Amino acid sequence: MNLRVRVLGRRSYQTVWQEMRDFTDQRTAASEDELWLVEHEPVYTQGQAGKPEHLLNPTNIPVVKSDRGGQITYHGPGQLVAYPLLSLKRLKLGVRDLVTLIEESVVMLLADYGIAAAARADAPGVYVQDKKIASLGLRVRKSCSYHGVAINVDMDLTPFLGINPCGYEDLVMTQIADYVAEPPLLSAVQQAYAKVLADKLGLQLQMCGAKVSTER
Repeated sequence: MNLRVRVLGRRSYQTVWQEMRDFTDQRTAASEDELWLVEHEPVYTQGQAGKPEHLLNPTNIPVVKSDRGGQITYHGPGQLVAYPLLSLKRLKLGVRDLVTLIEESVVMLLADYGIAAAARADAPGVYVQDKKIASLGLRVRKSCSYHGVAINVDMDLTPFLGINPCGYEDLVMTQIADYVAEPPLLSAVQQAYAKVLADKLGLQLQMCGAKVSTER
């Protein structure tokens, strides 16, 4: 089975969110799984259980209420956002299994850059010591997943100071660029992550064009 990978470039959050929902609603049992890799314009996203008090200092950065799990986070240029659009039924994965698999894939990716990271049982995501480097939030509908994981690569972390990231007060965010001599290109991290995730899922990597087709 294939994992079709689409590199979408820099796109608005709401546009890609709508395309993910459309893809999920229109896919069939025969639809191949996909991984969308994107860099978002600056945006705060609030998960379904999100509490407005976790937005500390409102700015001109828009806030979007999303249908993913989790609290508030920030997306912006220099961050890799990976959306695995998977049939959990076909892959025989539960939601907790998928969360663990994504976290493990990020830990493996970071190890390739010489960064020792780990997941935490009490808070989804991936951490380097006490600092968070990747945030995770999913939605499952029709036994299929959308939304995914945001990995901080080489970005301006300042907007995170305006929120309690993922609902945790005083949580410090970090990024790959803080731990390497020369920050990697986002495109290189995208390619590396796609390979790691495909291997973890036991799927064959298939690179595709950026266009999202609604024909299944």
